[in-house]
Amino acid sequence: MSELTTYQRHHLAPTYDHHVGHLYPAMVRASQAHVVMLTEQGLVPAERGARLLRGLATLRADDSPAPAFDGSFEDTYYLLEKTLAQACGVPASELDVQMARSRNDLDAGVFRMLLRGQLLDVLDRVLTTGRTALDVADRYADVVITGYTHRRPAQPTTIGHALAGYAEALAGEATAYADVIDQLNVSPLGSCAFAGTDLDIAPARVAELLGFDGLVTNSYEAVAGADHLVRVGTLNAQALATGARLARTLMDWLTWQWVATPGDFTQGSSIMPQKRNPVVLEHLVSMAGASAADAASVLNNVGAAWWEDSNNATTDVQVRLWDSNDRADRFFALVGGFLAELEPLHPPTREEIVASGATTTAAADALTRHGVPFRAAHSVVGRLVRAGAPDTWTAEGVRAAADGLTDRLTDDAVADLIAAAVQPDLVLDRVQVDGPGAAAVRAQVGTLRVAFDAVADRLAATRDRLARADEALDTVAAEVAGR
Repeated sequence: MSELTTYQRHHLAPTYDHHVGHLYPAMVRASQAHVVMLTEQGLVPAERGARLLRGLATLRADDSPAPAFDGSFEDTYYLLEKTLAQACGVPASELDVQMARSRNDLDAGVFRMLLRGQLLDVLDRVLTTGRTALDVADRYADVVITGYTHRRPAQPTTIGHALAGYAEALAGEATAYADVIDQLNVSPLGSCAFAGTDLDIAPARVAELLGFDGLVTNSYEAVAGADHLVRVGTLNAQALATGARLARTLMDWLTWQWVATPGDFTQGSSIMPQKRNPVVLEHLVSMAGASAADAASVLNNVGAAWWEDSNNATTDVQVRLWDSNDRADRFFALVGGFLAELEPLHPPTREEIVASGATTTAAADALTRHGVPFRAAHSVVGRLVRAGAPDTWTAEGVRAAADGLTDRLTDDAVADLIAAAVQPDLVLDRVQVDGPGAAAVRAQVGTLRVAFDAVADRLAATRDRLARADEALDTVAAEVAGR
């Protein structure tokens, strides 16, 4: 590559290498729809339109690697013209493929097509992971563990309750991904550089053939807009950050041997034969950090650009978003695979949960059911905790702790306090609909399945529309090409 200029060698060539595999096939497809429209509108004579479509069909069928960057063309956009002229057997000067089309709206349209396809795959992963989390939550809705706040034992909960909580986060993220796909799936094609054209084009026809749901309303926004790009990057960062928090909690569960370490997600130690390291959880945390960095890069580039078509807000963010989407796809595949193999090993015993103090809130609540004001009940239990572990509490000690804080406690109040303090399994009977009661968790699972099914229906409908658009474009392109 010594014959390349400095600019070509250090910018155009690496940018081409990063982009061509993504952009070129999509540009060919978008060009088929564009030429069909031009021909139908009478802007290109039928014979020339047919020749272009035959050339584009040849390019689409060619699965050989893209040519190396040699400086004879500037970027993928001009590669398309070069290869299309060769496929049509005409000089580039006789091409009509760029009539009423700019590199600006082509790039914006193709990038939406690519992101649309990538996010459909990510959404598929999110739905699969969410349903896996629900399966595990349902299965282990009665496995009691100690819940933590601020890294300190707090209250009893269950494996099912914790994982149903993560599934709810995934349900919200699934809806957000579906919404982003809808935001992406409008076509900027036809806006040209930004001001449209005097030619009698039919942008809605191009949008229809490429599976877009409609058109961007304003032709300036069509090429200048970047909110949808920011939203992709930030949504990935948000979703992976939430998953990374779960990974950190799962690391603790593995360390405490509450759950078994899934063998398929471990690596051995280089020196310690007894160790199986669940490094995938560490990788998930790192992947979330990388996704945040990609989002920050997109925000920085978009914010550094003018509100118009500019490389900062288009070309320079594309690789970051492709990497981000690929990472999100792999992230959710790993989370879902890990959860699918999750099994209880040695959950904390009754004695361990009680000794941690996690039952003391329930003990205070027990007193309030007998008319003791909450702050007084809290203070009574505080005195008891300072005097000894809940397993050592006696009726006499409870009454002594209550002295001066509230009226004399009834026998039933004392018995309820002690029972709540030493029976963490009582949490399984809790009836609060969003709580850790086993029946409540299983009801939550049912509700969240409905939420996932609703998003899955949206996903299926989008895939169906795209498949039908693909079929229609293939059919009309072949007809116009005279094949």
